[in-house]
Amino acid sequence: MQPVEVFAGSIPVVLGMPHTGTYVPDEVFARLNARGQTLSDTDWHIHKLYDGLLPGASIVRATFHRYVVDANRDPSGASLYPGQNTTGLVPMSDFDGAPIWNESPDAAEIEARRVAYHAVYHAALEAELERVRAEHGVAILYDCHSIRSVIPHLFDGVLPDFNIGHNLYTTCAPQCAQAVAQICEEAEGYSTVINGRFKGGWTTRHYGRPDQGLHAIQMELAQSTHLKDENVGWAYDPDKAAKLRPHLKNILEALAATAPQLKG
Repeated sequence: MQPVEVFAGSIPVVLGMPHTGTYVPDEVFARLNARGQTLSDTDWHIHKLYDGLLPGASIVRATFHRYVVDANRDPSGASLYPGQNTTGLVPMSDFDGAPIWNESPDAAEIEARRVAYHAVYHAALEAELERVRAEHGVAILYDCHSIRSVIPHLFDGVLPDFNIGHNLYTTCAPQCAQAVAQICEEAEGYSTVINGRFKGGWTTRHYGRPDQGLHAIQMELAQSTHLKDENVGWAYDPDKAAKLRPHLKNILEALAATAPQLKG
C-alpha cells in the first residue's frame, strides 16, 4: 500500500488528512497489544465527512495509522505541547495514557518508520502545496482532524465541537482565521474554541508561513459531532454528519474565497 494518496485539485485549498489511515504492516500490528490493535486514536471517517464539500480542492491523505508513525508530529520527536500529556512521533501509549505495545519499537525502528512513512507523506504534502502556490500565487492548507470529546488524560471536561488551531494566529492570515471563526461561532447548536487545547499540530506550524503565501489552519472536530458512539466500533452517524457537513462546507468555501485577498 502506498503511504499517501494525493488528489490534485484546481483551486488554492489543500485538505491535509494525516490521521484517517488505518494501515498497519502485519509485523507491526502483531507487536501491538490488544488495546493498541483497536487503533482507537484514529480520526475516524474524516475523509468521508469532508468528501465532496469543496470541489476542486486538493487532498493529501496518509493511509498509514498514527501508531506506525504520527504524520502530525515533529520528526525530531520534540513535544508540540511541553508540560502537557501528549503522544510522540511513534506513540508508546494511547490518548488515555495506556500502553499500546507488547514489544515497543526502538530508536532505529522509529527512524526507519519516519523515513518510510512520515517523510513520504510530507514530501507529497509539500509538493502539492508548492504546486498550488505556483499556480495560484497562494496556498491554503486546511488540516482535517477529529478526536474523542472526553479524554481526561489530555484535557479537562468535554471538548468543544470546533477546535480551531493556528498557533496563536501565526500560521495564517487574519482573513483566514476570521472567516473560519465566524462560521463556527454562528453554527447553531455547536461550541467553538480558538487555540485552545489544540493550537495546531506540527503540520500547521511547519507549513504555515503567511508571509510566503502559505497559510495553514487546523480543525479538530469532537467526534461526538459525527459518530454514533465514541467507543470501539466508531460508527459514522449519517444524521449527525448531515447536520455538520453544511457548516464544514461553508468553512471551506470561505477559505477559498479569501485566496484572492492573500496574494501579493
